[in-house]
Amino acid sequence: MELRQLRYFIEVAEREHVSEAAVHLHVAQSAISLQISKLETELGVQLFERAGRNIKLTHIGKIFLHHIKTAIKAIDYAKGQVDEYLNPEHGTIKIGYPTSLASYLLPTIISAYKNKQPSVSFHLHQGSYSSLIESVKNGDINLALLGPVPPEDEEINTRILFTENLSALVPINHPLAEKKSLALSELRNDDFVLFPAGYVLRRIAVEACRQAGFKPKTASEGADMDAIKGLVSAGMGVSILPDGTFYDSTPRFTAKIPIEAPRVRRTVGIITPKTRELAPSEKDFYQFIKEFFTVLEHYQ
Repeated sequence: MELRQLRYFIEVAEREHVSEAAVHLHVAQSAISLQISKLETELGVQLFERAGRNIKLTHIGKIFLHHIKTAIKAIDYAKGQVDEYLNPEHGTIKIGYPTSLASYLLPTIISAYKNKQPSVSFHLHQGSYSSLIESVKNGDINLALLGPVPPEDEEINTRILFTENLSALVPINHPLAEKKSLALSELRNDDFVLFPAGYVLRRIAVEACRQAGFKPKTASEGADMDAIKGLVSAGMGVSILPDGTFYDSTPRFTAKIPIEAPRVRRTVGIITPKTRELAPSEKDFYQFIKEFFTVLEHYQ
């Protein structure tokens, strides 16, 4: 059983089409068919069956695919560890992040680190709160910035880097737009623009409104920060967003107002796996992040 055969098998299995797999792999279709045939002969089972002009996995083929993908991921990880060990200053750092940390925090950290290690490259993975936690647990990535920081469990380490406030964002023509601060209960009759159900920032906003004595009326939803801000700018409602998303500027036709009661805050930090070692370049980056925010906190 050869590694090449296994990679061919995975590509064909996921595309359910030999010719499409051949195009993607830049290999002749006949070469892929030959290697799949050799693999089936060695295993003594049929992995694929015809389905019209396409092919699909047999039952045992599906079982084989599940385990082989895990094995290939482990092999690629091991090879990456070797490459990192041989030359950590030229490694690739995979890091996940949510939309709420994309505009300021992530670029600031990466820019500062690139000044220290210009040859290191980054592979950035944007995802939802829960998907990033799962990606660290299952080995897709080893580092993820998150806010709020989840509880530490048997699979992940957590580190809080800082805590930030959340503020109200209202249209510029809102009756409260000129206020220096507000109680969240003052927005009880407003329409809200929130993230969809399942997003952690929606949960934080809804919980804050509950503490203020009301349930927010959701008029519109946006799946990313720009969409939320754009809908507020268009007068579709008000929102509650982290202060870190306003570092560059407050969006046009809106006003940002600090919330004085209840105080709405979130932790921001980084998570890493407990069950895997970080690559040398990842360890160096992780240490840099810790020191970066320790210095920042000292000056603040």
